Amino acid sequence: MTVEQRTSAGLRERKKQRTRDALLRAALELFTSQGYERTTVDEIAGTVDVSQRTFFRYFASKEEVAFAVQHMVERHFMAALRARPPHEAPLEAMRNAVLSAWDTIGEAIMEVVPVELYLRTFRLIESTPALLAVHLRRSTEMEENIARLIADREGLDVDADPRPRVAVAAFSGVMRVTGQLWGRGPDASLEAIRALTEDYLDHLGPALAADWRDGRHPRTG
Repeated sequence: MTVEQRTSAGLRERKKQRTRDALLRAALELFTSQGYERTTVDEIAGTVDVSQRTFFRYFASKEEVAFAVQHMVERHFMAALRARPPHEAPLEAMRNAVLSAWDTIGEAIMEVVPVELYLRTFRLIESTPALLAVHLRRSTEMEENIARLIADREGLDVDADPRPRVAVAAFSGVMRVTGQLWGRGPDASLEAIRALTEDYLDHLGPALAADWRDGRHPRTG
């Protein structure tokens, strides 16, 4: 391939990425301003001044575009978890992976949509029955993927040893709680969700192991 051909190919790819990002942002703005159910594919495409057929070149459905940023965040976390050193225990590896992911995902999100729009989309998913059902299904699938990854790290058979799924269930429960608190809170920054996530994950071990009846706070007892 010549220099001119490589340059032309690069320009085409950048144009495709800009079109995809524009469709994504337009869709999320429409979803969060007028509702997911009321927004049509034609309306999304029209906002970007492209055809419906062009929309479907980039996204298979409205559902896919609604979860596009979340999918990016999930892939980023899985990559961070795979990169954790093997000596880390499962909960430690998941904790460090999610904090590392929040440290580095912000720039990737902001290249596509403002963080404020990501927060509004998160709230929309939580309050829209059709999207919430999809979110719960996706969360279950994600938990299974994490459990299998943890089992592989530990050299375990995930179907014979319950510990990977139990550990992931506890971790995922914390992530759901912190996500909901962040979504309802006044601070929509990524720094806020990272701090909240770190605080709650640091309470996970004491919450499972400590004697709650002595009345002491896990951090001060």
